[in-house]
Amino acid sequence: MEIDWSDVRPRVAALAARPGLDRAFGWRWHEGLLEPPLTDAELTGLEAQLGIELPGEYRSFLREVSRGGAGPAYGLFPLRRVADRWEWEGDGASITDQERLAEPFPHTEAFNPVDGLPEQPDEEEGEEAEDAWWELHDRVSFSPAHSVGLIYLCHQGCALREALVVSGPARGQMWADDRADDSGFYPLTDDEGKPLTFTGWYRKWLTESEQQLT
Repeated sequence: MEIDWSDVRPRVAALAARPGLDRAFGWRWHEGLLEPPLTDAELTGLEAQLGIELPGEYRSFLREVSRGGAGPAYGLFPLRRVADRWEWEGDGASITDQERLAEPFPHTEAFNPVDGLPEQPDEEEGEEAEDAWWELHDRVSFSPAHSVGLIYLCHQGCALREALVVSGPARGQMWADDRADDSGFYPLTDDEGKPLTFTGWYRKWLTESEQQLT
């Protein structure tokens, strides 16, 4: 996929040189630093390891712009070579199950894994009932089955994260994983309510950062 990313590094560098980076969320964390892109050989090796071809927009970004760094929220999880394997590094990056990326993420609309749980016990039912309910809640909510086909790319703090769908009907879209505050999963959208793909998601962040740092 041919995408013109030539403006990204200059725009990020210009933002990083401006005063008052603390006015834009996440910039004090990544400081506008973009790591080098992957080489063709590295990208081929990564996809061979994952057993999938990455969605074209993210694949193009890795090859033409960067393997991680400056980006939405606290920045893009960088790709690193760890014990001869590629791994994403960051708070929540380990949720990505590389062995199950080829399994389709089945959703196209927002869902919350805990919506079908029984009602939470009241105080009169006792502490044991309350503990059992929370054990069930966490087992259902944080089951690894909910995140198949997702590559986690960044975090917003407080265990709220955003991921790229790499398999299934929503392939190429960016989704939020807000299970930590019981909001479940939902597609990230543009100002018109249309699902954001990687390019739209990244460029939306870049434009908003420029607006915040004027």
